[in-house]
Amino acid sequence: MTEDATGRQQSAPRFVSARDVAELAGVSRSAVSRAFTPGASVAPETRDKIMTAAARLGYQVNDLARGLLANRSRIVGLVATKPEVGFRAHLTAALAAVLIRRGSVPVLINVGETAEETEAAQRTLFGHRAEAVIVLSGSPPSSFIELAKSNGLPLVAIGREAPEIDLVQTDNVGAARTIAAAFIATGHCRLALAGSESGTPAIVEREHAFVDEATLLGATVAVARGPDTDYSGGLQAAAQLFAAGERPTAVFAVNDLVAFALIDHLKTRLGLRVPWDVAVVGFDDLPEAAWLGYRLTTFRQDPMEMAERAVALLEERASVPTASPVSLRLAAKLRVRDTFRPADQISEAYRPNP
Repeated sequence: MTEDATGRQQSAPRFVSARDVAELAGVSRSAVSRAFTPGASVAPETRDKIMTAAARLGYQVNDLARGLLANRSRIVGLVATKPEVGFRAHLTAALAAVLIRRGSVPVLINVGETAEETEAAQRTLFGHRAEAVIVLSGSPPSSFIELAKSNGLPLVAIGREAPEIDLVQTDNVGAARTIAAAFIATGHCRLALAGSESGTPAIVEREHAFVDEATLLGATVAVARGPDTDYSGGLQAAAQLFAAGERPTAVFAVNDLVAFALIDHLKTRLGLRVPWDVAVVGFDDLPEAAWLGYRLTTFRQDPMEMAERAVALLEERASVPTASPVSLRLAAKLRVRDTFRPADQISEAYRPNP
């Protein structure tokens, strides 16, 4: 018995044990263990009795105890900053699904925004002896990567650069150059980029590649950055871009959250029409991009594909720890909806005003 905060007696939780199953099935405790061990020898009729008893009692194998005996935690740490925001939330969900499917235990490590929060996150991850680590895009500090490397853990980074580790990235440069050229091919010459001061590698790649390609092709480019790559930051970037002077006719937003804010600013605050007055393209293809209020043309990152590739790299690294680091760069396909249509899909109604 234990006491709660008021001093009242409470019973400690008691999980159904293998011994309980053995007693109900009329078999030995070791027979129950063999029945739940892949490849172990047990007579079919004995297995049937055990499984029937286990189902009746609601028995589940104690994977924690098995992991301790085998010196394996099966924990895979998912390290992220603001994991609830935008594409990162969908990627985290996809990673959790893939890891659970392979029998791993995904543990989300939110690194927080202060040194104290980061230190606590590191203690949680490495104190529980995670057997592998996936570092997501955003701004988790490199100390997580260095700690994982020094402890010999299989490690994959998604959406960021890091030396001597396995990487899964999106072709940000190719996508940004593609949309700059597509804007210009449809007659836009006053372009803009709605970006962020967050300075994450993916955001920087998209910004630089878009500006470089547009400038190379003879267009003018205005750049505005909100404090972060979220809706609020997008509103601030939009306000900067359309504050005064000759307005852009086409804007590339570095992610969909920024694009949503931009569209709302144009429609609600300025009374402009998208795409007739201003074309808008985003990046990520969040589910909300297909909503009727947005119908956003955007580059798609497939969270499930990225998750499966990342977990496959973890498995390969665990099998061959000394293999050379692998860097995968996945294409981002343009999903054409209503906020912009490339030249080969455009009608006269969508052509920009001179």
